[in-house]
Amino acid sequence: MGTEIERKFLVIDGSWQESASEGVPILQGYITTGPPIAVRVRVAGDRATLNLKKSTVDIARDEFEYPIPGDEAAQLLGHFCVGHVIQKIRHRVEYRGFLWEVDTFEGSNEGLVVAEIELESVDQPFDVPPWAGQEVSGDPRYLNTSLSVRPYRDW
Repeated sequence: MGTEIERKFLVIDGSWQESASEGVPILQGYITTGPPIAVRVRVAGDRATLNLKKSTVDIARDEFEYPIPGDEAAQLLGHFCVGHVIQKIRHRVEYRGFLWEVDTFEGSNEGLVVAEIELESVDQPFDVPPWAGQEVSGDPRYLNTSLSVRPYRDW
């Protein structure tokens, strides 16, 4: 992977659901939230990964991800993670040639719905869908690392 270039937007209505894929349940926790790096354990459907990502609000961040056995991911989530384990359902939505990921949060972050788009360059142009509202890429509250420590319900 190397570098992730991602923009994040709040979702303002449910019209994205008309063209969304079936959702994949995700559990993710953080062994450390950084800085300088965040170390994440994620179980998405039947796939488990360990992820290391630069802990900043920059649109472009260094990121490395590795598959791990599901039973090890469960142990890490249960015994090594700080804060809350994030629960969300991830849907994929195509819009004007781009793949968007829409996360509907559950548990301590219930009520939060965020759309993300990964780009090839920081200045790559794209159209924002009508269901995407305010951009929150630079707002640290919307980082998953932040949501694991200070959940949306506590704002």
